[in-house]
Amino acid sequence: MKMILWQGKRFYTAFFYLLIVLLLVSLTIPTGNAAQAKGYPEGSEKLLAQLQVVMPELPIQAVYKLPLAGMFGVELAGGQTLYGTADGQYFIAGDLYQLKDKIVNLAEVRRSVARKAELAKVPLEQMVVFSPAGETLTHVSVFTDVDCSFCCKLHLEMAELNERGVEVRYLAYPRAGIGTPTYAKMVSAWCADDPNAAITALKTGQSIPMKQCDNPISSHYELGRRVGVSGTPAIVTASGELLPGYMPAAELAAAIGLE
Repeated sequence: MKMILWQGKRFYTAFFYLLIVLLLVSLTIPTGNAAQAKGYPEGSEKLLAQLQVVMPELPIQAVYKLPLAGMFGVELAGGQTLYGTADGQYFIAGDLYQLKDKIVNLAEVRRSVARKAELAKVPLEQMVVFSPAGETLTHVSVFTDVDCSFCCKLHLEMAELNERGVEVRYLAYPRAGIGTPTYAKMVSAWCADDPNAAITALKTGQSIPMKQCDNPISSHYELGRRVGVSGTPAIVTASGELLPGYMPAAELAAAIGLE
């Protein structure tokens, strides 16, 4: 009799804890109205609920429908995208490609739009800009590091890029991080009376006077991390496309549609 009572008590205790777990899980599941209030598309609720249960700290930035029936894209902070099924049973981490007349990276298309919008928020006055003497046909924004050999090599192409009608807008990206000797050099360049001359001096192996002032170096660095910069030079076209690494002027001009 005692055994039966003990087993009954054990059953009800387990059942009670099960109810608590189900209640907690249900609190994490966005309802249709809650999901739509966050801008999430209808039909994504189960996927988002399951992601939230297994990865509650997932930094979701946006959710959108895909051209594939029953699938959604989930954009995360830092530029990564997950692709999941509406029933919440499967997801893929990585980029999704569409086959048309050419291969289209759907994730990169969205990242390009986001990069363009982010860079549009940065005032030109906070960049070091090298403009053509004649007509400007387009521009590129370049996350640069004055101690990066390939950044220095790209700088040697400046005259040719300007001659081709390309305006080059430098943003600071000290790869070693904030507070490093490279960071101090870049602060000094941005604070110089002539930032263009100062950055040219640094990129040709010369030294410049060390200076301090209100500067955007840290904000440029954080922006670079947000838009997917992992090395320098990182070239962002006027449309927001990221072209990582050094390119000779002619090759870069062709990549941005000037050839």
